[in-house]
Amino acid sequence: MKNYLNLLSNVVYTGETKENRTGVDTLACPPLFFEHNMISGFPLLTTKKMEMKSISAELEMFIKGITDKKWLQDRGCNIWNDWGNPEVLGKEIRESGNGDLPASEIMDLGPIYGYQWRRFGLPYSNGFLGNRPWTPQPENPMDQLAYAVNTLKTNPDDRRMVISAWNPTQLHQMALPPCHYAFTLQHINGKLSLNWSQRSVDAPIGLPFNIASYGLLLELIAKEAGMIPHMLTGNLIDVHVYKNQIEGVKKQLLRIPKKLPILILPEIKSIFDWKYTDFELVGYDPWPRISMPVAV
Repeated sequence: MKNYLNLLSNVVYTGETKENRTGVDTLACPPLFFEHNMISGFPLLTTKKMEMKSISAELEMFIKGITDKKWLQDRGCNIWNDWGNPEVLGKEIRESGNGDLPASEIMDLGPIYGYQWRRFGLPYSNGFLGNRPWTPQPENPMDQLAYAVNTLKTNPDDRRMVISAWNPTQLHQMALPPCHYAFTLQHINGKLSLNWSQRSVDAPIGLPFNIASYGLLLELIAKEAGMIPHMLTGNLIDVHVYKNQIEGVKKQLLRIPKKLPILILPEIKSIFDWKYTDFELVGYDPWPRISMPVAV
């Protein structure tokens, strides 16, 4: 993925210092654009090893509208461990008097990505542990994902297949406001493309994860619709590298990219029945991991 590495290099060598909420300054660039033709292979980074099972587990959680952190932990995915529903956290602190209670102890993530994809506009009860998949409602626009998939199969040239995770009325309940806040599907002559928009982009750690996740989502939707996955593109707004990540990034940029793997999916009737283990990666031979800190 030379496009990604060029983007990463751009941020490290031309970015400007910028302060942020974490207390660790970043090097940041104006908006950038990512693109990848899926015919070139599955977009999983090869210049450092990526944990595909964590990527797929989180995506299954989003697809099914699940908001329970423990559901992820039970599947070996710990990427949300440091976050929790701020309203529930506040309530626990008030009732216990423990001002040092960490968010890691709150299993409720609030109405994050998958809740908005599947139940946009529906009230969210504090403390709700959504560990049961949401039943698809393809005729209901509030179930944005089911509605878009159904539209793709019944009116594939429609230009309104937009799924948004940004709901200002529920941001205060979300463990983390959505970084990648919307995506759009486009069909042309049997080929399906996906474009996502992202307001905040941790280029070394978050972005490779996002690329692979949306690439997998594109493959899944195309499979159900009987289409060919085509272009995966991203509108990236505040693209940044934290200054404590620079050494790891420069090490990664010295590595020569390897051939991208091939993703094999089983035959599926519905993406809502798909499980995070239902895939095979062929030919994935990445460079070793590079340890870099994650900003919280």
